[in-house]
Formats: sequence, C-alpha cells, structure tokens
Amino acid sequence: MSQVPDNLVARLAPATFVLLWSTGFIGAKYGLPYAEPLTFLTLRMLFVVALFLVIVAMVRPRRLTGPEWAHSAVAGSLVHVTYLGGVFVAISLGVPAGISALIPGLQPILTATIANRFLGERVTPLQWFGLCIGLVGVALVLQDRHVMSGASIAGWVATFVSLLGITLGSLYHKRFCSAIDWRTGNLAQYITAGVLFGLGALLFETRTVNWQPQFILALAWTVIVMSVAAVGLMYWLIRRVPATQVASLFYLVPTVTALMAFALFNERLDMLAILGTVVCAVAVVIVNRR
Repeated sequence: MSQVPDNLVARLAPATFVLLWSTGFIGAKYGLPYAEPLTFLTLRMLFVVALFLVIVAMVRPRRLTGPEWAHSAVAGSLVHVTYLGGVFVAISLGVPAGISALIPGLQPILTATIANRFLGERVTPLQWFGLCIGLVGVALVLQDRHVMSGASIAGWVATFVSLLGITLGSLYHKRFCSAIDWRTGNLAQYITAGVLFGLGALLFETRTVNWQPQFILALAWTVIVMSVAAVGLMYWLIRRVPATQVASLFYLVPTVTALMAFALFNERLDMLAILGTVVCAVAVVIVNRR
C-alpha cells in the first residue's frame, strides 16, 4: 500500500520542482526594488535558519559530525551563495527575470559532462541527444529579448557565476551530502549562506530595506516556497535519481519562468519561443527515458 503514495510522489516531484523553482526568479524581481540583493538574501537566510532551528528542535535528528558540517558548508556556499547570489545580483543589475533563468538553464550540459567524467554516471547517446535538443529549446525560448541590452556586463557575469554554483553545488551534494540528514544538513547550509551574505551586505551595501507589503510577500515566498519546499525537493530528487536526469529539469525552468514573466510583467513570447517550450519538454522526456 505504501508504494502507491511513493510512486505518486515520484511522478509529481519533477513537475512540482520545476514550477516551484521557476517562481524564485519572479520572487526576486518583485522583492529587489525594496532591498539590495545581498541584504534581501541575508534576511531570507535569517528567517530560513530560524525555521529550521524550530524543525530540528522538534524532531531532534542526529547531529552532524565535523566532516558533515564541512561538506554541508561547501554545498551551501555553492548552491545558495554562488547560485542565489548570482541570480539576485544579475536581476538587480538589469537582467530580466526570464533571461536570468536562461544561463542557469544551460546546467544540464555542464552537469552531464562532469557527472559522466567524475561521478561515474553513464550518459547514453540518446541522453546526449536529448540534452543537445534541450539546449536548442532554451535558446529558442528566450532568443527575442529587446530588454537584454538594458543589463550591464556585470549582470551577465553574475548569471554565469550562478550557473557554476548550481551545477557544482548539486554535484557536490550528491557526492558528499546524500547520506546527511536533510534537516541538520540544510540548517548547516543556510547558516553558512547567511553568514556569507551578511558579510557581503555589510561590506558592499547600505542594508536599507523598504518594508512594503510586496517586499514582505516576496520574502515570505522565497523563504517558505523556495528555500524550504523547492530546495528540499531538489535534494530529494538528487538522492534518488542520476544527476543528469535531475539537471535536465532545469531546461524547463526558463520556459516556465518566461511564461510567468509574460503573465505578470507582459514579457511576450513569439512563435519561436513557443516552439522552444515544446522542444524543452521533448528534451526532458528523452533524457529521463528508462
């Protein structure tokens, strides 16, 4: 009987992850007019740490060993500081929400290459074909963007930093953190991220926050939905399926983000972009074929 809900969760998890992860770019765009990026992320980490402290106090999972703390700190620095910091800085420097999802959307190719060489995961020719198709789909989705000219060079550099962060962070987590309890492991990751974001905000920002309802809603959404639900679901997937298959889901993130940006910010899609959404979906099916 227990296999039925487990199978249902396994089937729903990928689509749910893509949907939740895509909202992170929208939340960043809504919240950044009211706080600088590192200040926003520092507040986000403070609330997430408080939430996980309550969870750990209630459940009392096994404590982390010294090496587990170190591995969790590295994973947190890559997934949260490098990836999230890159995305938020990019959006604050004029990179649109949809475009900020494009560069990290190239993660599947980079992940497959590293996983194939260093993790011993075999990537089949059919999967390589699907990854290449997905790359084409991502390019089609966001190929017609006049607003791209409004972003600074530093913004585009930040998007590539975010790509490296999420790729290396997810692979590092799979290699060294899969056996760590998710509650204490995530707590260690978020403590590390909060300290680093706080230092960055102290050194480079004014730390001024305009506590408007829109900012509070964006902050609450990124804390509960992104840092708890979406990140937890990503790590759940990483523990159970090959890294290449998890990474292939990121091909759908720019598509879903672009659709949300169209609905919320009137960023329109042309026919080639619509074709790209179909191509991305086909690519994910090919990569995840058994």
